[in-house]
Amino acid sequence: MSIAPVTAAPTTTAPLPLVEQFQFGLDAPICLTWELTYACNLSCVHCLSSSGRRDPRELSTAECKAVIDELERMQVFYVNIGGGEPTVRSDFWELVDYATEHHVGVKFSTNGVKITPEVAQRLAGSDYVDVQISLDGATAEINDPVRGPGSFDTAMRAMQNLADAGFTGFKISVVMTRQNVGQLDAFKAIADRFDAQLRITRLRPSGRGADVWDELHVTSEQQRELYDWLVAHGENVLTGDSFFHLAGYGDGAMPGLNLCGAGRVVCLIDPVGNVYACPFAIHENFLAGNVRREGGFKGVWQTSDLFTELREPQNGGACTSCSAFDACRGGCMAAKFFTGLPLDGPDPECVKGHGERALTLIDASSNPKPSLDHSHRTTRKAVALTLTARPVEDTIVNRRPPVTACDENPLAGLVPSGG
Repeated sequence: MSIAPVTAAPTTTAPLPLVEQFQFGLDAPICLTWELTYACNLSCVHCLSSSGRRDPRELSTAECKAVIDELERMQVFYVNIGGGEPTVRSDFWELVDYATEHHVGVKFSTNGVKITPEVAQRLAGSDYVDVQISLDGATAEINDPVRGPGSFDTAMRAMQNLADAGFTGFKISVVMTRQNVGQLDAFKAIADRFDAQLRITRLRPSGRGADVWDELHVTSEQQRELYDWLVAHGENVLTGDSFFHLAGYGDGAMPGLNLCGAGRVVCLIDPVGNVYACPFAIHENFLAGNVRREGGFKGVWQTSDLFTELREPQNGGACTSCSAFDACRGGCMAAKFFTGLPLDGPDPECVKGHGERALTLIDASSNPKPSLDHSHRTTRKAVALTLTARPVEDTIVNRRPPVTACDENPLAGLVPSGG
């Protein structure tokens, strides 16, 4: 795919680093997140899209294929398919096959409910489909209060089925909370046992996550613990650039791009075709357009007023005077927005403490709320969590070629290894 910026970067005597070029936007997203459905068999307390019930307006099979055709023409590397639980759509496998047949790699996120031995065998036969199993506790005692009763066993069974089928290198996706930070080594051990790869992401106060953020988000002491662990193990752990705000510690290089890619290199298509700047900012303020309108997805990506604005040089506000600004760049847009902080203000989890102080000045009752809520009519509340050891059985796995199309590193294929 071309990496020509949509908005030309300022003229310089030497080429700008890729990170600097990316802030002006590309002619196609590096990775597109696509939520196929809001339907889900679970009611995770931190679900960023408030999923549960299917929206009857969701894109039809034909409309989804038209979007895939457009992505192929735009040379999008791959789509990260989620939901909801995407595998509950009756046409899910048809769409996966259509995408791979049209040179669009697929990585889909699942709670594992549909990963039967037969499905695992099918997945093991494809080099263009990657799987990401969601797990938010290395034991059922930590995982199930967040994701639902029995969800730990469901995820572990799905991993076992994948391993038995010879599918290795799949991802185990963990949202970090104050209850599971102490299980980082245990998560890594689970990944190693299945010859999988650990991916950890940040809890955002988005969707239902806004209701439990105060209870679940990591403490300042745990942030340092997480940072030190990433510096030591980050080379073999994916982060999806969730933790670039931790770069403010400055004691070691963080993995990833360390840039908010919202509207620049990433975006989200929701089940009804709405295009948002960020997968974690499902709110009308970050709605750029809809793929059903004239111009389709390409028109939204390349010409929307919102994306054009996001690709302009950004004002870092008061953060620009901070010694850590060049490293953390002010932090996460979605985290600031949903906690009521200004977009040019500090990240609520700023490692220098600026965000924590700013939050004391905010009336939380007036914080922005998600524009949509598809939660089941009866949802669970988070409960007190305690750490309890639970062994994970050994398993025998076979090796398979890596799915390079779904490499989590946004620079994959653009720079030589080690560059």
